[in-house]
Amino acid sequence: MDRDHWYDAGLPHVWLPYAQMKTMRPPLAVARTDGCRIVLRDGRELIDGIASWWTACHGYNQPHIRSAVERQLATMPHVMFGGLVHEQALTLARRLAALLPGDLERVFFSESGSVAVEIALKMALQYWRNRGHPSRSKFIAFRGGYHGDTTGAMSVSDPDSGFHHMFRGVLPRHTLMALPRVAEGKELLSGEIERHPGQYAAIVVEPLVQGAGGMVFHDEVTLRALRDVADRYELLLIFDEIFTGFGRTGAMFACQEAGVVPDIVTLSKALTGGTLPLAATVARRHVFEAFWSDDPKKALMHGPTYMGNALACAAANAALDLFEREPRLAQVRAISEQMARELAACQELPGVKDIRVKGAIGVVEMERIAELDALRARFVQEGVFIRPFGNVIYLTPSLTITPDELTTLTSAIARVIR
Repeated sequence: MDRDHWYDAGLPHVWLPYAQMKTMRPPLAVARTDGCRIVLRDGRELIDGIASWWTACHGYNQPHIRSAVERQLATMPHVMFGGLVHEQALTLARRLAALLPGDLERVFFSESGSVAVEIALKMALQYWRNRGHPSRSKFIAFRGGYHGDTTGAMSVSDPDSGFHHMFRGVLPRHTLMALPRVAEGKELLSGEIERHPGQYAAIVVEPLVQGAGGMVFHDEVTLRALRDVADRYELLLIFDEIFTGFGRTGAMFACQEAGVVPDIVTLSKALTGGTLPLAATVARRHVFEAFWSDDPKKALMHGPTYMGNALACAAANAALDLFEREPRLAQVRAISEQMARELAACQELPGVKDIRVKGAIGVVEMERIAELDALRARFVQEGVFIRPFGNVIYLTPSLTITPDELTTLTSAIARVIR
């Protein structure tokens, strides 16, 4: 088959995400990537404003990560994690435990962020069962939250976020509340728990930024309030850092910025620098100890086939090397300052509701976006890849983006809105 025929021959057989396949515009055919740029099959270059759903934190085709994967491929691409372990996974687990605050020290690997959330929920439920409290089976989550597209992750996400509305009424019923941004919110949360004593297992939250639910920010005080409530009523606190982890909000992890140690944290996205699928669910010592038993029934019965994949773990270790060797968090600060300065020009444009920046996240919230596909196509015409959703135009670029590339992105947003 002609090597350029792959698009027309293959497209009728693929089902794309978050898309009405009948009416959507044809997807862009990508030939290669480099740095912060996507090169299309027709030769056009796009500056990527979202780093492939914010995974490519070090840019595309990063030489150090690529070399690490190539070396690992030559020795052992994968071995099952049941009864076997290997250097890359154990090294990565140790390094993650050292980076995370407090006694977050037990790492359970999986392949995707949604599955990492599923594992966190299962840990929380079984934690209470193992301790003799099986009635603690419900979760408290928050409006605007998004935790993934698998069943358990959907059950603690907001069905009004635009992703899961078709499954309203058929998912497990958990409690969805407003984030306790003020004292009254904390009191409402406490009241809900007191009205249902012995029913709740954990609180689940995206720390500092609710990502796919609208790029909505909250402050450290909110997270400290959640920690206080969880401690008062002996609930577990789960931080979903799949979006916020690895420098995106300004600190290495959002929980560090807030000075809060969750009981369980989920990680993925930028973990491998956008190269291979990998996720981690990390638990504190007391959570793990509830599973440490002579009774085999108290073990955590979960085991993804590609758990601890050697190639992915090698990529993740190389990605962590770059955070150690290169000034990534300083780059985040520079990106934040530049986006705040340049996006401010959009504030007076018609239809703009709000401008906000947190770390390497820049948001232009519109009153409404009538035609998302048309808006996305307009950005491509400007030479950038920016993918708005809902009523939000956002930037989550690679942390290695140059000032000129970032200006191209912010200028394109202003031109398209104008």
